[in-house]
Amino acid sequence: MAITEGVTGEQTGVDREYGDRVLAVEPGGNEFIPDEDRHGTPGQLFWTWMSPNLEFATIFIGVLSVSVFGMTFWQATLGLVIGTALGAAAHFVLSARGPLHGVPQMVLGRLGFGYRGNALPSAFMSIMCGVGWFATNSVSGAFALNTLTGLPPVPSLLVIVVIQTVFAFFGHNLVQAFERYAFPVLAVIFAITAIVILTKANPGAPAIEGGVGGLGGFLLTVGTAFGYAAGWTPYAADYTRYLPASVSTFRTGLFASAGLFVSCVALSVVGAASVTIGAPSSDNPADAFTSNLPSALANLTLLAIALGAVAANALNVYSGSMAFVTIGLKLPVKTQRAMVAMVFGVVGFLVAWWALADAAASYEAFLLVVAYWIGPWLGIMFADQYLRRGQRIDNLLYDPEHTNWGGFSAFVIALLTSVLLFSNQEKFVGYVVRSVPELGDITFFVGFVIAGGLYLLVNGSKISRDKPVSAQR
Repeated sequence: MAITEGVTGEQTGVDREYGDRVLAVEPGGNEFIPDEDRHGTPGQLFWTWMSPNLEFATIFIGVLSVSVFGMTFWQATLGLVIGTALGAAAHFVLSARGPLHGVPQMVLGRLGFGYRGNALPSAFMSIMCGVGWFATNSVSGAFALNTLTGLPPVPSLLVIVVIQTVFAFFGHNLVQAFERYAFPVLAVIFAITAIVILTKANPGAPAIEGGVGGLGGFLLTVGTAFGYAAGWTPYAADYTRYLPASVSTFRTGLFASAGLFVSCVALSVVGAASVTIGAPSSDNPADAFTSNLPSALANLTLLAIALGAVAANALNVYSGSMAFVTIGLKLPVKTQRAMVAMVFGVVGFLVAWWALADAAASYEAFLLVVAYWIGPWLGIMFADQYLRRGQRIDNLLYDPEHTNWGGFSAFVIALLTSVLLFSNQEKFVGYVVRSVPELGDITFFVGFVIAGGLYLLVNGSKISRDKPVSAQR
């Protein structure tokens, strides 16, 4: 059901002059988008989610699966496909809700967590994704620019950060336009690069000694692939809420998830294949990857890596700032989301600067940590959506009195339980994993099941008593 009644509070602040203007700062923060301001088609979501994943961070997932997790190429490919497919499936479901409700993804999270309880996952989203992912991708872009131009790493990082922060500052329409025009450039360059890498690769090469190996290594591969793909799910409705409410929800979810799945699988598999060519020639990950390419193509690929980092981070800092204003803090400016985006750009730069020293270790740990909170969050989101099918929700999204401490509690319990028992990090190994190390890291799966199960148990009868709305689509 589209939100068409009970429009109050935060929902009234949309500037009707924004519309489909590209070179204009998107006003406000996380308001509902009225029908008269909707535009676009589901097909545009394909490049919206292809472009940000045509970057080196995606390639590096495959590199990790072979070089660190001890998988053969074919084992890595299977794990990468499974993990990405799980993340893309979640992205399908959440993206489809955007046109129906016309609000950002984290606003929809208020249903399962309550207005104030939703501040916790919104804070996780804004910090871990808006800053953490921003920093992670900025590092890969900086390495690429450094190798391509000879500009020192820190100035390279500054250039990348400034460009992508500008896109996020202007907001939704410019971000969508940039993804559209970046897509053909990135797709062509990476397609040629993939062909060259795959022709040089040795798919039958044995697993690298010293890696995790076995079931543990496979589950780590699945987990990192899922963490990367599912890392986009808290953004899903942010880029579909401007679509007309009349568009097909199936096509909306399909194009969004297809762009995510195709780009992630394609480049991560290329990354896995690149490791089978031989030992890396440089400590700079981007330089090590492109050293397998002819000089001209290597330069084009480095350019694409830098461009891909910008494409990814335009979304990261935009949605991170959207989540921040959903925490509930009120800023006395008309363009509060845009101002928060600028702050996140500065913070993201500082975090990326710190991570330059050991990008590989930071990235591996970060991917798993992202999956730790997103697993329970998805469990709550899906369980709540299932229980509320056929019911009115617009009266709850901007209501400060709406509470759902059952959802908040289920999230916290699932997060703490899954991490304490099943996490497998350098600084902390879960109690179950200490006894059964071959489990690898299944924290995200356990968190999803516990959170969803607890939510259904605690809120099932309560939400089911709400009266269905016949107009619900």
